[in-house]
Amino acid sequence: MPKRSQVSEALEDSLENTQEQTTKSSGVFDFDKYRINNSPVTKTVAVEDEEFEVTVKPLTWSKKNQLLSKCLKWDTNGNTVFDGDAYVRECLKEMLVNAPWGKTTELFLISIDERLGNALEQLVPAAFGAGVTEDTENLKDG
Repeated sequence: MPKRSQVSEALEDSLENTQEQTTKSSGVFDFDKYRINNSPVTKTVAVEDEEFEVTVKPLTWSKKNQLLSKCLKWDTNGNTVFDGDAYVRECLKEMLVNAPWGKTTELFLISIDERLGNALEQLVPAAFGAGVTEDTENLKDG
């Protein structure tokens, strides 16, 4: 049997150390705890005296940020202008996967009245402020 080279032995030792560190750190940090469940859920929407079900998929942190960025515009003076209407419509088109009216399109959303619009808006995550703290209470010195 041929003798293993020093490079092969060093690589094997390096892999073992990496696996040990991963195993040790997995006890400290559980990534799956923070992973979003992409399974659609059924929600009941109430409009006046009528109720109906819709199927909604959750927005990931990244997708929410993409939609926020899409709805945030810079003016010529360097100020930002946020289009809340566009944000709600983009979120609803992304989130609603099954509804009594079929696919949720731009045409559908601009044609509904305030009663249905307000009820659907309750499904949309807050654009700003939710989960944001003024201080760094969730951060620790390393």
